[in-house]
Amino acid sequence: MAGRADRTGRELFAAVREGADVDELAAVLSRWIAPIVPHDASSLIATSPVMGLGIPAFSFWHRVEPGLGQALMHRFYGGQDPFPAHVLARLALPVGVVGATAAAEQDPSPHPPPTALGVGCELRVLLRDARGGVWGLLALLRSRGGWTFDEDDIRRAARLGPVVREFLRAYVVGGPLTPTAPAPPPGIVIVGPDGGVRAGTPQADAWHERLRACGVPEWAGPPFLAGLASHARAHGRGHGTGPPLLIGPAAPYGTWIGCHAQLLDGEGHGDGESEGEGGDGDVAVVLHAPAREHLLPSFCDWYGITTREREVVHHLCDGTPPKQIARRLSLSAHTVNDHIKSILRKTGAAGRDELFTALT
Repeated sequence: MAGRADRTGRELFAAVREGADVDELAAVLSRWIAPIVPHDASSLIATSPVMGLGIPAFSFWHRVEPGLGQALMHRFYGGQDPFPAHVLARLALPVGVVGATAAAEQDPSPHPPPTALGVGCELRVLLRDARGGVWGLLALLRSRGGWTFDEDDIRRAARLGPVVREFLRAYVVGGPLTPTAPAPPPGIVIVGPDGGVRAGTPQADAWHERLRACGVPEWAGPPFLAGLASHARAHGRGHGTGPPLLIGPAAPYGTWIGCHAQLLDGEGHGDGESEGEGGDGDVAVVLHAPAREHLLPSFCDWYGITTREREVVHHLCDGTPPKQIARRLSLSAHTVNDHIKSILRKTGAAGRDELFTALT
């Protein structure tokens, strides 16, 4: 299997280098996986270790109909995922299989479950590195009435992880370092307790058009906004979730994008309502170009920038000359210059000015 994966993997990375769009890349990825683990449809959600898998940064979908895609997203954001990342991380092989019966029993969401939309079984692969950092989640779907995933599929699927993880990094690093077009001004969307959009600013419409032009599926918007609002409510109630924040790289969006959500009406009343799209109060979702302090951690993850290099980047973006950086970090000027060269090489930046533009 390894030889076959290596041969077809070259096609996968060639598509990234040639600048294929998200739909083409999703198809190439599925075509690479199919001889190893046959499937009828697939999804791949991506994140970086510093952000975790609460709010994915971007995603790929192949042969997933809009209704099914929305059902999968509602299930993910609503907390009904049968194999969330923390469960998969505890397994010897970070792979889980959900059959139709089990999925139906575990899915109390008011939205149609995947099983009602033709899914027979689902295989999930957690993408993590040697340090345990999570980079995403690959889902392979088989239609109802077909074969179920077995132990051989699980073992083969586990071997996909390193290549798929590197595919995600190659995609992000191969994207534009600086914006291909100016980002719109911050836009605001108000999401009601039912998960529906109550209002939005004209700037939010501009972001919507920007994302649509970049190939983000039209059907993905409603469940994403509802899910982000649900995440904000859970966070506001102190339920241990991470901040309701998305930091998306420029590769899928043309510019780095930030989305964060905040409750407008204070905390919920703890009345036992579902943490799906229901809940208390309106939530404001802000779409914007992220500030450097929010962008930099994800940026360093994707570009493989070390902790020390990150300190150098931070000072460079403050306009600090290399000699002063050396004094502040108790390093030699030669070492700081080596770090700067390494950062420029990893990011592909032509110089410090381009790096500064990318991060500010």
